[in-house]
Formats: sequence, C-alpha cells, structure tokens
Amino acid sequence: MDFLTLRGIHHTYFTKTSAVTALNDISLDVQEGEFVSFLGPSGCGKTTLLSIIAGLLDPTYGQVKLEGKSVKEAADKTGYMLQQDYLFPWKTIEENILLGLKVSKTLDDTKKKEVLSLLRQMGLENVESLYPKQLSGGMRQRVALVRTLATEPKLLMLDEPFSALDYQTKLKLEDLVSNTFKTFGKTAILVTHDIGEAIAMSDRIFLFSPSPGRLHKTFTIPEELRNLTPFNARNHSLYNELFKKIWKELESIEPEEN
Repeated sequence: MDFLTLRGIHHTYFTKTSAVTALNDISLDVQEGEFVSFLGPSGCGKTTLLSIIAGLLDPTYGQVKLEGKSVKEAADKTGYMLQQDYLFPWKTIEENILLGLKVSKTLDDTKKKEVLSLLRQMGLENVESLYPKQLSGGMRQRVALVRTLATEPKLLMLDEPFSALDYQTKLKLEDLVSNTFKTFGKTAILVTHDIGEAIAMSDRIFLFSPSPGRLHKTFTIPEELRNLTPFNARNHSLYNELFKKIWKELESIEPEEN
C-alpha cells in the first residue's frame, strides 16, 4: 500500500460572480520515507494541493489517503513548515518548540528532553530562554523545524520554507533539513519555485502546468545525486544536465505574458 495517494483531485474556487479551477485531475503516489517536490510556475496550484493534502482544504472532487485513512482522520500524522516561521514572539524558544506537545497533552519529561536535545542537534545551544526576536531568520527557521518535528509527524509539508533567507543560509538549511529527514526516516513534500532546490533535495519532482494545475511530468532524481548532500549534489555534472532538462520543460509550460 502506498503511503500517500491522491486520486482525481480537482479543485475550483467559487465566488459570487466567477469560478476559477485551480487543479484538474491530479493523481500521484508518495512512498514512505520519500522526499518529493512540487515544482511549477505561479498559478499551477502547488500550494492549493499542499493545503488539500494537509486537510486544510477539501477538494471539489477526488480523494487523498494517508496510510489508507482520509487526511482529516490522519491529521495528527502531518506537520507543516512555511516560509514564515510563525513563532509566537511573546513565548520563549523552549515554550515555542514544546507548544504542539502541550496542546496535544503528550508533553512529559522524556519528550521535553528529546525535543531540547533535537534543538541542540540543530546547532542551537543555549537559546531556550531567548525570544524569537533575538534570533536570526535562519535560526528561527531551525526552531520552527524542531517545533514541527517535536510532535513526530509521519508526513512533513514544506511550503517554500527557505525562500525568505539569504542564499548562504538557505544552502546550509537545505543540508540540515535533508540530513534530519533522512536520519528520522521522514516523508516530505516540498513546494518550491527553485529548480535547483528541488533537484538537490528530492527523490522525485512533480512538475505542474498552470491554468488549471495539472501534473505535467515526473522526474526521478538519479541515485548518484540522492546519495549526496544537497550542497554536494549542486556540484555534480548530473545536476546541471537535469537542471537544463527541467528548465526547458518549464519554459514550454510557462503561460505567455500579455
């Protein structure tokens, strides 16, 4: 049985005067432990699809199953990481990362030790008593990642989590996130506009065409790249070949400007 299955997903946004179809007949599977990316031009419905998988939005038609259950039934198995870290500014870093466990009433001394240990593994020493405004953007995103992992989700959804960061910090976080997910055997979906990021981090890339969003093509990343860190993958000859190939596909589906 596939870990995550999407069948015939179709979504239309309705207003009083119009109807706009964002997604049309999306079917795909994601295996447990796989890291996949949703790539495509603006207007192809990537974030809409992620919201449907997260159970935040009901599709107009179609079905999403996570380990055989509806995504709403499996809501406690999913975690979300966004472009904004959404840390509570009035809470300390420790309070922020333990919030999910506290809300779900699963916080105990053992869990607390594990989460604080994970914070240190992320290179964040002695920050527990600090507040978000005292940390850099990259540090806050690492805190957000710890908060997401604290509740032990089986599926993580990343909606352009590095796009607001400077390039050097972004590259460092790509390596950190990739290594963390491999270590914990997590399944992840990344929404991105960045071809290089998708190639460097993914096992497969789902390329979507716009207006309405359709699955245009699936790219499987060569094993030689998957076995490297994202930073090292960017320096491999296969990376450049695949980048050019995906770039050409993207150009062929980009909507023409008026």
